[in-house]
Amino acid sequence: MDVIWFKKDIQLSDFEHWGKNTLGEHLGMRFVAVGANFLQASMPVDHRTHQPYGLLHGGASVALAETVGSVASALVVNHEKYYCVGMEINANHLRSVKYGTVTATASPLHLGRTSHVWDIKITDERNRLVCVSRLTVAVVKRDTVATQ
Repeated sequence: MDVIWFKKDIQLSDFEHWGKNTLGEHLGMRFVAVGANFLQASMPVDHRTHQPYGLLHGGASVALAETVGSVASALVVNHEKYYCVGMEINANHLRSVKYGTVTATASPLHLGRTSHVWDIKITDERNRLVCVSRLTVAVVKRDTVATQ
């Protein structure tokens, strides 16, 4: 399989600092694996990510999915010329989790010139599917000025 990353010999240490002072850091997210065509990040299921019933909050799952997918998009493009921003995300929550760690794996469905679409599967520690998500990301030229 061909490597999809802009930097072909990418290592976790090349981008793990991107999570500093972000929502991901607050929720305990960390990148755990990078392969030729996937990126994985994990997140604890604890007081930071629970909803009132003591289960993993669906919003925390979506935050994990968007984080891993957005970073994956950023790793595909030349940072000097482009940046990537989320456009749309959806999620289906399939199984509840009370404690432990969940892991999100982002794989590309489409890597175009102006957009990327990622399939993100979140699993529990027993590798059971917890959530499936699809993220669409815009690839924006750095010289493009945002207008309101």
